[in-house]
Amino acid sequence: MTEHTKTDGLPGMDMPVPASREDSAVAKPAKIECNACPVLCQISDGRTGACDRYANRDGVLVRVDPVVLLRRELSSASPALVPFDRPAAETADGIDPDWNGDLLHSDEVFVTGVGSSTTYPDYKPAPFIVASKARGVDMITVVTEGIFSYCSLKVKIDTDRFLGAEQANVRYRGEVVGHVTTAEYGSQMLSLGGVHHLTGGSKKEGRMTVELMQLLGNKKPVECTIDGGASMVIQAGKAPIVNGVEEQRMRVGCGSAAVGIFARQFASVADEVVVVDDHITGVLTEHQAGKCLDMPKSGVQMRGRKSTPGRYFQVANPGNGWGGTDIDDPLSIIEGWEEGVAKPGLRLLMTSTTGEHAQWYVLDDALRPVEQPMPSEVRRIVERIGENCEPSLCTVLFLGGAGGSLRAGVTENPVLLTRAIKQALVNVTCGGAPAYVWPGGGITVMADVMRMPDNSFGTVPTPAIVAPIEFSMRRDDYAALGGHMDSIFSLEQALARGAWQDDGAPLARQWLTIDEANPWPLGQPPMLG
Repeated sequence: MTEHTKTDGLPGMDMPVPASREDSAVAKPAKIECNACPVLCQISDGRTGACDRYANRDGVLVRVDPVVLLRRELSSASPALVPFDRPAAETADGIDPDWNGDLLHSDEVFVTGVGSSTTYPDYKPAPFIVASKARGVDMITVVTEGIFSYCSLKVKIDTDRFLGAEQANVRYRGEVVGHVTTAEYGSQMLSLGGVHHLTGGSKKEGRMTVELMQLLGNKKPVECTIDGGASMVIQAGKAPIVNGVEEQRMRVGCGSAAVGIFARQFASVADEVVVVDDHITGVLTEHQAGKCLDMPKSGVQMRGRKSTPGRYFQVANPGNGWGGTDIDDPLSIIEGWEEGVAKPGLRLLMTSTTGEHAQWYVLDDALRPVEQPMPSEVRRIVERIGENCEPSLCTVLFLGGAGGSLRAGVTENPVLLTRAIKQALVNVTCGGAPAYVWPGGGITVMADVMRMPDNSFGTVPTPAIVAPIEFSMRRDDYAALGGHMDSIFSLEQALARGAWQDDGAPLARQWLTIDEANPWPLGQPPMLG
């Protein structure tokens, strides 16, 4: 029978360890089979597997990446990156040689799934099942890296620019990796990845999809194109670059909202204001806000489809011009002026929803708008519109379904874990970051990659994404859901020896301070649907 213990080494599992390096060198095979995923790489000495996460070091399979540990505060006396079995004095310059590894309190340290290894081939408990205390309560945290085929990224891009039609294909290095989905308020949305792109297409499509997802999940820039639309560079936490131009502002609101927000200020300096928007273009004197301010109608006649007073749909097509439309000349959306209502000398401000575009006109005797220098008091309001626009950013959310191998690593009866999560008995985190658990069946989680540690995501060439996930609960509740109680070991043991034995080869750990935006994983309530 083929031995599948290469990445096990868990408490309660016997794993032979050579008596010495010399004995090991004599007995070691030319290659080592890694069973951390279904690919079962045969790794030569000194080389890594296809995922770059495991290597053959002198005939011993070792983990290349460090296990990431979170602390409430990173003490200057605590090393940033140190092997589990090496004294702190040997690690790097600037580390206090007298540091003895004291953890202070167990509820100040949290073991994340980043670097922890997987539960594949499913029969074994999770790599870390850690006992600790939080506010005096006995807690268990089950820690693993999941191999996710059913996963995707939801990308929010703050821009009014036209990126592409809804349902248009998104391509990375020529391969379809997702699509444009429904736009949201002031943002364009993409759905990238997913099982059909990972496994349902060609091999190249799967490879490009998993490469894109790993890069975006790890907060790296990615260049994409949209069929019939824009080219763009997207990166979590950074401004999008659309057709070579970096976006600056997210709109303050639609045209109607902008009219309402600034109506009182507009009314004191202009006779009419049109806020151009691909969604809803606002016209101040027709708008309810203008009526409440007793503004007389200007007589402007707008293109598009009138919705309610002062609100117009479809004044132009989507594009990269004013307010996310395809226009460069704002007067092109005005059909004319009503005689007997419009008067010469009428002062007209036309602006976009971000204030990036704005022009000032005065009607001449023939009721033709003539562009004039914008008065300073009007310019101040336009600048205030820009001031109220938040910086344009890309937001990347990881969405994954925690399937069989994940749950089997927690309990012998996986449905009990699912039920316990839905009963708010289990808190789910991804790299220590809060995860939203979708309602309904299964364990479908969603997390903001910006709140996760850097380089949280890996890949396996099946292809699939490797992502961290942790399940935290009271010890009694873990026992009640049929947890692997014999595989529990203390936080101190976890930090002292790591997840598996590896013939003395050092297993590194990386200390990080928890993100200020994140609650402490052992003290927060579950984020349930």
